[in-house]
Amino acid sequence: MGFMTIDGQRVEFTNEPNVLTVIRNAEIDIPTLCYHSELSIYGACRLCTVEDDRGKTFASCAEPPRDGMVIYTNTPRLMRYRRTILELLLAAHDRDCTTCVKSGECHLLELAHRMGVDRIRFKNREAKYPIDESSPAIVRNPNKCILCGDCVRMCDNVQSVNAIDFAYRGTSTLVTPAFNKTIAQTNCVNCGQCRVVCPTGAISIKTNIDEVWDALADPNTIVVAQVAPAVRVALGDKFGIPKGENVMGKLVNALHRLGFHEVYDTTYGADLTVIEEAEELLERISSGAKGPLFTSCCPAWVKFCETRYPELADNISTCRSPQQMFGAVIREYYRNPEINQGKKLVSVSIMPCTAKKEEILRPESMTNGRQDVDYVLTTTEVASMIRKSGIRFENIDGESTDMPFGIGSGGGVIFGVTGGVTEAVLRRLQTGHSRVEMDRIRTSGVRGDDGLKELTFDYMGKEIRAAVVNGLGNADKLIKRIQSGEVSYDFVEVMACRRGCIMGGGQPVGAGPRTRKARAKGLYDTDVNMQIKKSNENPMVLALYEGLLKGKTHQLLHRNLGSTEN
Repeated sequence: MGFMTIDGQRVEFTNEPNVLTVIRNAEIDIPTLCYHSELSIYGACRLCTVEDDRGKTFASCAEPPRDGMVIYTNTPRLMRYRRTILELLLAAHDRDCTTCVKSGECHLLELAHRMGVDRIRFKNREAKYPIDESSPAIVRNPNKCILCGDCVRMCDNVQSVNAIDFAYRGTSTLVTPAFNKTIAQTNCVNCGQCRVVCPTGAISIKTNIDEVWDALADPNTIVVAQVAPAVRVALGDKFGIPKGENVMGKLVNALHRLGFHEVYDTTYGADLTVIEEAEELLERISSGAKGPLFTSCCPAWVKFCETRYPELADNISTCRSPQQMFGAVIREYYRNPEINQGKKLVSVSIMPCTAKKEEILRPESMTNGRQDVDYVLTTTEVASMIRKSGIRFENIDGESTDMPFGIGSGGGVIFGVTGGVTEAVLRRLQTGHSRVEMDRIRTSGVRGDDGLKELTFDYMGKEIRAAVVNGLGNADKLIKRIQSGEVSYDFVEVMACRRGCIMGGGQPVGAGPRTRKARAKGLYDTDVNMQIKKSNENPMVLALYEGLLKGKTHQLLHRNLGSTEN
C-alpha cells in the first residue's frame, strides 16, 4: 500500500497497474483515447499526460504508481496540451460528424467538446482512402481512424487473429490489412471486437437495417424474429435502463410494434443445441474418439479454428449453432401453406454478435442450399430501429414471446455467458433435476469470467473432463497445450469474445467491469426464475422431435459439411 498526492488530495493505492488507474479511482475522469484496461499499454494519444511537482510531464497510463508521488492532472499547461492534441487529431479526421454512424457516441467528439475545442487551426492534408465494405460483419473507414491502436492490439493481443496492423511510417501511417487487402481477404473472423474498442467511426457494424425495414413494409411478407439470450441484458443500456436488467418483454413489445409478425426466443434453439451436442459428446466418448469435442455455437471461433488449426476440423461439433438450428426449424415450420398464408417468409435473428452475419452465409449452415436466416441485426442495430420509430422503450410494457417457439429453458438462457453452454450440457447429462444436483453443477467451476476454466464431472461413473475458454487468444494458448499433450479434455467450450456473448461485437459499447458483471448476473437471475432448468425437459422442444423434426433431425440441426452450394 502506498499514498500519492493528486491535485492536493491524499490518495491511497495498492496494486493498481498505473498512475492513470489511481487517478480514476480518485474520481478524476482524466481523458484517454488509446487506453483500454484489457489491452497492452500503448501510450500513443498522450491525452492522459499529467505533471509532477517538478514540472515533469508523462503519460499516466504508462507510469507505475510510486509512494510519495505528487501529481497534477489539470494545470493550464496540461489543458492547452490536450486541446492541441485534439485539434491535431481532428485536423487529420473526416469530420462529417452529423452523418457519421458514431454520431452521438464518438469518444473523440465528446472529448473535443469537453476540452473546449471550438476551432481547428490546422489544415487537413490527409489522403482520402476508400471505405472497406467487403466484410459481412464490419465496415472500415480509414478516414476516421486516429491511430489510437486499440483495434490492432485487440486483434493481436487479445484475439490472436492479426488481421490488421500499422503500415508505413510518419504522417503516412495507416491501420490496414497487410498488402492493402480488404478485410474480407484476411483471416478476420468477424468477431467485431475491433469495433467495440474503436473510439470513433473508423470501424462500425455492417448494417442490415434498411433491408429489414423494406421486409416489414411488404404486405406480402411474414417477418419473424428470434432473439438471442445476451441481447435482453444489454439492450437496456441504450435507453437508460439499469445495467443487466432483462428487457426481453419490452423488446418483444417493441418488435411487434415495428411490424414483426412473430417474435421467438433463441433459447428454444439453444435447447435443441444442448440436446444434440450432449448426444454427440456421449457418442464420442463411447467410441473412444481422439481429442476433445469443441463446441460450434460461436461462428468466430469456428472460422478461427478452420483457418489456424484445420487439422482440428473433425473435433468441432457437427451441431449447428442455436441461431442456425432455430432458423432451419422456423423455415421448415413456415413451409406449411396454412401457416404461411401464401406469403414470403423473412427470418431475422437479433444477436449480440457481428460474426452471426457471416454465419448465415456459410454453405454448411444452409439447408439444401437455401439460406435459413435472411438477416442478422445486432443489439445496437435494433436499438437504432426502436429509436427511429419513436417508441419510448423505457416506458412500454412487456409482452410474452409467441408460440410455438417462445419457451426456452434456463439452460438455454445462460448460453449468453461464458460457461453457459457447458453448464447446460452438464444439466442435460445429470439424472434428475434436484436443487442439490443443480447447485453441484453451478459450483463445479463452470461459472466466472476467467479466460480459462477447467472442471471434471461424473457421468454414470465416467469422469468427463471439460474446459471453458473465452477470448480467441486464450483459445489459441489452450489448443497449443492440448496438441503438445500437456492437457486433455473430453469437451471444450469456446467463445470468441471475452466473457461470452454478453460482450459480443454487436452489443452496446462502453461496458466497464460493473456492466459486464451486471449482464452476466442478469442472465443467471433469469435462469433462477425459470421453471424449466434443463433443455431436455422443455416440452415444446420434445414435441418438436415427435413432430416436425421426425426424419429431419440431421438435415435441420447439423451442419451440412462438405456442402458447396450458395
